[in-house]
Amino acid sequence: MTRAIDPAKLRAARLDDKWTVENGRVVLNGNQAIARVLLAQAALDRRAGLRTAGYITGYRGSPLGNVDTTLWSIGDRLKAAGILFQPGVNEDLAATAVRGTQQFDQVPGPKVEGVFAAWYSKGPGVDRSGDALKHGNFAGAHRNGGVLLFYGDDHAGKSSTVAHHSEQAMAASLIPSLYPADVSELLEFGLLGFALSRYSGSWVAMKCVNDVAEQTATVDLALDDFAPVLPPLGEDEIAAVHSRQGAFDPLGEERVVVERRLPLVHAFIRANGIDRPMIAAETRRLGIVTAGKAYGDTRAALALLGLGDHAAAATGISLYKVGCIWPLEPDGLAAFARGHETLLVVEEKRPFLEEQLAALLINEADRPLVIGKRDESKAPLLSATDPLDPVSIARAIAGRLERLGRLDDATRAARDALAGGGGNSGPAPRRTPYFCSGCPHNRSTRLPDGSISMTGIGCHTMVSFVRPEQALLPTQMGGEGGNWLGLAPYTETPHIFQNMGDGTYYHSGLLAIRAAVAARANITYKILYNDAVAMTGGQPVDGPISVAQIARQVRDEGVERIVVASDEPSRHRGDAGFPRNVEILHRDRLDDIQRALRETPGCTVLIYEQTCAAEKRRRRKRGTFPDPAQRLFISREVCEGCGDCSVQSTCVSLVPVETPFGRKRAIDQSSCNKDFSCLNGFCPSFITVRGAEPRKPDALAIDESILETLPEPEVARRGRDFNLMVAGIGGTGVVTVGALIGMAAHLEGKAMSLFDMTGLSQKNGAVYSHIRIGSDPTTIVTQRVGRGEADLILAFDVVAAVAPEAADTIGAGRTRVIANADVEPTVAFQFDRDATADPTLLLGRLRRAAGEGNLLPVPASELALAFLGDRMGTNLFLLGIAAQQGSLPVGIAAIERAITLNGVAVDFNLKAFRLGRLHAVEPNRLPELIAASRGDSAAPPQTLAEIMVHRATHLEAYQDRALAERYRAFVARVAAAEHAIRPGDEAIARTFARSYAKLLAYKDEYEVARLLTRPELHAEIARTFQDGAKISFNLAPPIFTRPGVGGRPAKCAFGRWMLTAMRVLARMKRLRGTWLDPFGCTGERRDERALIAEYEALAERMLTTLAPGNHAAVARLLALADEVRGYGPVKAGAIERYRRDVAAAEAALSDVQDRDTGAGRRSAAT
Repeated sequence: MTRAIDPAKLRAARLDDKWTVENGRVVLNGNQAIARVLLAQAALDRRAGLRTAGYITGYRGSPLGNVDTTLWSIGDRLKAAGILFQPGVNEDLAATAVRGTQQFDQVPGPKVEGVFAAWYSKGPGVDRSGDALKHGNFAGAHRNGGVLLFYGDDHAGKSSTVAHHSEQAMAASLIPSLYPADVSELLEFGLLGFALSRYSGSWVAMKCVNDVAEQTATVDLALDDFAPVLPPLGEDEIAAVHSRQGAFDPLGEERVVVERRLPLVHAFIRANGIDRPMIAAETRRLGIVTAGKAYGDTRAALALLGLGDHAAAATGISLYKVGCIWPLEPDGLAAFARGHETLLVVEEKRPFLEEQLAALLINEADRPLVIGKRDESKAPLLSATDPLDPVSIARAIAGRLERLGRLDDATRAARDALAGGGGNSGPAPRRTPYFCSGCPHNRSTRLPDGSISMTGIGCHTMVSFVRPEQALLPTQMGGEGGNWLGLAPYTETPHIFQNMGDGTYYHSGLLAIRAAVAARANITYKILYNDAVAMTGGQPVDGPISVAQIARQVRDEGVERIVVASDEPSRHRGDAGFPRNVEILHRDRLDDIQRALRETPGCTVLIYEQTCAAEKRRRRKRGTFPDPAQRLFISREVCEGCGDCSVQSTCVSLVPVETPFGRKRAIDQSSCNKDFSCLNGFCPSFITVRGAEPRKPDALAIDESILETLPEPEVARRGRDFNLMVAGIGGTGVVTVGALIGMAAHLEGKAMSLFDMTGLSQKNGAVYSHIRIGSDPTTIVTQRVGRGEADLILAFDVVAAVAPEAADTIGAGRTRVIANADVEPTVAFQFDRDATADPTLLLGRLRRAAGEGNLLPVPASELALAFLGDRMGTNLFLLGIAAQQGSLPVGIAAIERAITLNGVAVDFNLKAFRLGRLHAVEPNRLPELIAASRGDSAAPPQTLAEIMVHRATHLEAYQDRALAERYRAFVARVAAAEHAIRPGDEAIARTFARSYAKLLAYKDEYEVARLLTRPELHAEIARTFQDGAKISFNLAPPIFTRPGVGGRPAKCAFGRWMLTAMRVLARMKRLRGTWLDPFGCTGERRDERALIAEYEALAERMLTTLAPGNHAAVARLLALADEVRGYGPVKAGAIERYRRDVAAAEAALSDVQDRDTGAGRRSAAT
């Protein structure tokens, strides 16, 4: 431990340093570095007196998913620098536009002396753009322009439909590829790439993997020192290799590329040391050749083996870092290889460097053994598919040293001690990404019974995570439905649905619809128009597009029938832009619409129009989108916990709430995006609230002067880089906390690397931040915290923390884990009403992995809500605990300055951080204040006696004392029978006590009216919403309700006046079950009364057969009644399933008893 840096000595920093500082240290992420390359090139050209312009285009996609948003955010800076950002409609058209920038002087009237141009895309865009890239590269780059191609490769397939490594595709187009190892090199190689392109006339590509593109790091800028070495060129060579107007000569162009440009590429690489030796062995035995991310992993691997540069060189290890992975520069590599016994090529994915290296050395007289993916006996060595990590590389290096006789005892011991996974043992709940609250895809991806859909590129693909049996895996972007053309002739399935996002439609999807029309295929395209390209962050579609335009286009293509389903169809009715015969219907009729289209021969189109929920939320905050003054509220007492609201909406804002009557549902008002699909659940518990927004929960008062006088803690000191893992849920500020820690390190003059693993995390999935802090940027060689390397884990979500990404970084006895003990529900809850993630089990797993005394569980969400009025303070609260305990390598002043610099909710975040510090100092103070504020609130009944008292009291209020006595008497009989065979065991009696009370107190019209008129309910509504709320009830009275969509009774809204009628109805409860009961003759009420009799008869039968051997089976059988939940058709289906399950369970129990009886008789006879 050490003292924190004096606040007065913190670095002066601003958030826009990344754009303005030309010489000095800044904090920069990968997407920002791409933008900074263009700004820096513009500055260099101005200094050189060149009158150039910049141009950038492309198509977004992870890990380059935020290039466009970054560029939009600095639009004024780009304009001032003469740089035009023009997003591409798709990747190949964008690449073609880049080609045009190098032809500016081939038509009359050039305005500039050169255009430096950049293109960005993820791997699939490289694949689809091969023809455009090859044409452009063969045409060449201008001597004052240059072309740089940034391609994002998702090696692990985390955010892609297939895993990618695109250098081979670039090589097929004869385009050189540079491969930076980190953000600093991304900036350096970007400027060198433009210089190389101008020098050689070649287009130049830049490989950007997740670890670089999504890394934020401290970068030392030195624009004044940038001076690339340009080997001499004659004027005729310049004229020959650069872009020019000339005669059509395809073979001649290829000769220029192969015979002139590529040798110039080699010359430039040599002159500028882009490929270079990093360690030179004293006695050459093992040479390691690596590049990019694998270079950092190799450095980390050597460190794991205790081999610093000097020790490695003494052991006989040399290290060669390749910056240009194609074409591999031969002279430098041959010089490095000379004298080594073995060359080990460390690279991710399939062998690329290895094959080039082998080809270059094959004719050398004294060539070394070349190994990589396999060793000399063809045994697997380094994976050709999975991403590499320092541990696997270290094992490979150690194994080779052992074969060479160079593995000493210290290195052998280090190899044997290599850490394995930390806490990833056994199954655990997953934080699976899913649609946002109120997402259109919650409903639009549903299918009629018996239908199948094909997924596509976009958020809607996540439907395959939860309903894989209904969805075929996606094709490439723009190929949606094309596979059906080849599949349809060979299946008896007559029709299929194909999902397609509006972004995909505009990108290239219209051609797939054209092909389906031409093939006369029976297919329905569901074009999901949500007004945003939401998977990558809510960007707009790259051009003008509307529902009416899509309808006109597909009509002109010849589709058979077009239907628009909308949450607001009135917006489109009367719009003259729609072609004739287009039906515009409400989304509630989706099932009927799809059934009709399914029966229509040929290609049909359903345009499902509803704005992206996340984008709605953003626009509402900006005041640019209608915000209905309406909310929904669930009466917990009326709610049956049946889950039909989740069935209808699958909305993640429906959350579980535990009550004395079991699990019910509530609406998380803070995340609700006002889609209101949950209202379609057949349940009278939903109350509409108009004219009032939710109140922010009152925060408990605390003397804030205490927060100003907390003791100054020491900071963690390790004598090496500090490794921190943050695990949480997308959209809750996890990335922000990582950024604050990183900025705090920067303010203290430290070096830092922050790698955010997000992918689909913004869709309720797990998100991770790998944070490394050191004294110098050169010591941070890899972005990820490796196996067993974490010094601290901030587990904002323990479900995310027990997943391998975080759990494998735990080192027993090394890692401190500070965990939020409050667990948010996973998406599984929307599909399994009883799904739960037990925090005790999850925390136990972390405790076992980290070692006793290294886990600190804190009810952080509860404490943040209580003292801040908002759970969004949870993460900063936990960060405050870590800081106060001295578990962070940065001081309080730096963190608070970072919070202030961030400029978002500064006071709130500072208070959350300081409350966490207070909790670290006085861990009992805040919980005691919460306990005092709650008074004597009763805990849910647990023992049989508590359950009997609670339920009997409820039954008396429900009906009368006689019903309560009937209940007590029967429960007492069951308890006595159980005690007779298993004294002290209450499992059967508790189960029966809960289920019997539930069946007796069935929620008919009288009971619903009683519960909806209780003063406690209206007091809760008043506490939840601001003054002036107007409420209405959503009911489907069986006597006069008409059928609705799908055949269910339609719910109607009844205003506050209905309270008077319901109070009268509630007082009529004594008519229940009598011949005067006006509702008693309905089928639902008859079923409910019959069910009581059936359950009582079942219990009687069980009492006669109860024995120690069948105790558990009887308890399970009697518990089946808890599955009877819901109202109307939902309850009818539950009763049917219950009766079927009871019959099966009772038959199985009887079979067991018969076998036991028969076995007893045979034994007696023997």
